[in-house]
Amino acid sequence: MTKVAVLDDWQGVAKTNADWSPLQARTDVVFFAKAFENEDDAARQLADFDIVLSMRERTPLPASLINRLPKLRMLGMTGARNASLDTAACTARGVVVCNTTGGRNNEAATAELALGLLISAARAIPAGDANIRAGKFQDDVPVGYALAGKTMGLIGLGRLGSHMARYCKALNMDLLAWSQNLTPERAQAAGASMVSKEELLARSDAVSIHLVLSDRTRGLIGAADLARMKPGAILVNTSRGPIVDEKALIEAVQARRIVAALDVFDREPLPANHPLRSAPNVVMTPHLGYGVQETWDVFYPQSVENALAFLDGKPVRVTNPQALAKRG
Repeated sequence: MTKVAVLDDWQGVAKTNADWSPLQARTDVVFFAKAFENEDDAARQLADFDIVLSMRERTPLPASLINRLPKLRMLGMTGARNASLDTAACTARGVVVCNTTGGRNNEAATAELALGLLISAARAIPAGDANIRAGKFQDDVPVGYALAGKTMGLIGLGRLGSHMARYCKALNMDLLAWSQNLTPERAQAAGASMVSKEELLARSDAVSIHLVLSDRTRGLIGAADLARMKPGAILVNTSRGPIVDEKALIEAVQARRIVAALDVFDREPLPANHPLRSAPNVVMTPHLGYGVQETWDVFYPQSVENALAFLDGKPVRVTNPQALAKRG
């Protein structure tokens, strides 16, 4: 029987957000709730599967892994793109890659979480919550500050960054913006002033990153950049962990020079002994940005549709049509 793997269902939402019965009637569907330990673990556990339905970039799918899955015929990914998937390797093997459309309000959901992290860091909300649960009250909760009148620096002013700009304007914050492709006109249209990266970091009371991880954004924020930030400034990252140099970030928060508000990390799930787990001046969420009900209502039903269409010999939402010709 054809075997289907549903990867990285970390919140246990896959089964209840789609009707899997048509696919289960024709295949053996296995849900993986935990992340793989490493590539060897993934290769071992997925070796017998014909179809793999992945969740965004949670499990990296490089050529080295694709080529160790001898039975793989179709790979489904959620969302429009997956930077950790080697599509060329799939095409070379004749593995059909299918994607899904974005969830409704997906972009707004990530920006809303960035706003939540910003406010949580500015007002020490996690510390206050922990105090009350421990039977205390205001004891030793850091004194926060109002965001109104402060300066927000936006690194990236695309769709997500523009959402964040509107939220911060509603808080009466002043906006600075920078990215490699930003123009003064686009910045002005979002209510921001375009400045250099160096000036943005030096002037901002909070900085929020809204960029796609790529070769030119990996390590974009390094030790020298973090050193330019104001003492006590907040760095919000809901994009991808490797955009910020992790070692430099750990040093900055351990020295209490800045506050980090993070939804993303270099390695996910974050290892149990990772220094960020015990670092001061850090507010963290477990990569919840896009993970709202409206997203699951699209991702999982379309993943089922993709698998069924492939089994019927009429694949849909194919991102590598060359693989279809190769399968011939």
